Amino acid sequence: MTTWKVVVAGCGQMANTWIEYAREREDTEIVGLVDIRPEAALQMADRHGLSCGLYSDLREAIRRSGANLVFDVTTPNAHRPTSGTALEMGCHVIAEKPMASSLSAAIELAELSRKTGLSLSIMQNRRYLRRVRAFRDLVKSGVIGPIGFVGADFFLAPRFGGFREQMASPLILDMAIHTFDQARFITGADPVSVTCHEWNLPGSWYTGHASAVCTFEMSDGSVFNYRGSWSAQGFPTSWEAAWRVSGSRGTAIWDGDDRIEAESFNEAGEAKRTEASMDWDGREGHAGCLDDIFAAMAEGRPAETCAADNVKSMAMVFGAMESSRRQATVQMAPLLQEYASYRET
Repeated sequence: MTTWKVVVAGCGQMANTWIEYAREREDTEIVGLVDIRPEAALQMADRHGLSCGLYSDLREAIRRSGANLVFDVTTPNAHRPTSGTALEMGCHVIAEKPMASSLSAAIELAELSRKTGLSLSIMQNRRYLRRVRAFRDLVKSGVIGPIGFVGADFFLAPRFGGFREQMASPLILDMAIHTFDQARFITGADPVSVTCHEWNLPGSWYTGHASAVCTFEMSDGSVFNYRGSWSAQGFPTSWEAAWRVSGSRGTAIWDGDDRIEAESFNEAGEAKRTEASMDWDGREGHAGCLDDIFAAMAEGRPAETCAADNVKSMAMVFGAMESSRRQATVQMAPLLQEYASYRET
């Protein structure tokens, strides 16, 4: 059994969840904490009773600790240098979403993972929820027929403070990646094109655009429509969004909470209601995603959220941002052409 020697890069609030998970595993040891603020690493070590090395430089941390796995829990603009350095130094990597702060950087990381033969997997914790898996299974069961339309509404008003409120596209880059990735997960389809409009609602406390409407053409011929805001006060949706999937024989809905059902019609026009089956027995959220990634590394297979797959969700994010900037429809193929050429070599 492989013993995972982990360096945690980034000692902000989110790192607590990752460290708590690692300490549950008998095959995992935290051997280093890295942060550009020495006091942050020290405080994290004290909080969790860790006696590992504390560093401000990732290369030094890996070299001195003998790490073979890096948790990249840095801010999005630091993912390319952090995950890239770890892969170059022979470590597998598990990184927070988004994979990188640009599509080109994400493509470079996916290619680096392929060339080194080391795994790079991304935290897409919202795939690992019993309800989203139940909804996916209901949609894919065929009860509503071939899919023609997918809609997701996401309206909340969180006040984070910090870097999110200063980002140019906080909703799409930092949050919509979850919903976009869920759309691919639910349908099994990939994006073909996107038309997006971003803006700010009156009274928004975000510097960048915190509201957006995006329409994607998908590879199965369906249309995925995303409507969202991070500054919409009143009548909030679930963090998982409110979903509607329409097919040739009916519609499946999920309110993001407990209502998951389909209404379908037979040839005689008779309606039938079908409730989702909650059969998935994995752990939810971060723990479920990390369980799958660790199992994939042990078995030598790609994780469900490996870099090669996650690039497609990232293309949805950056395609939407590019569409908004250009005020035009953006085709996905040119965005992913560089990655496709990598995969062919």
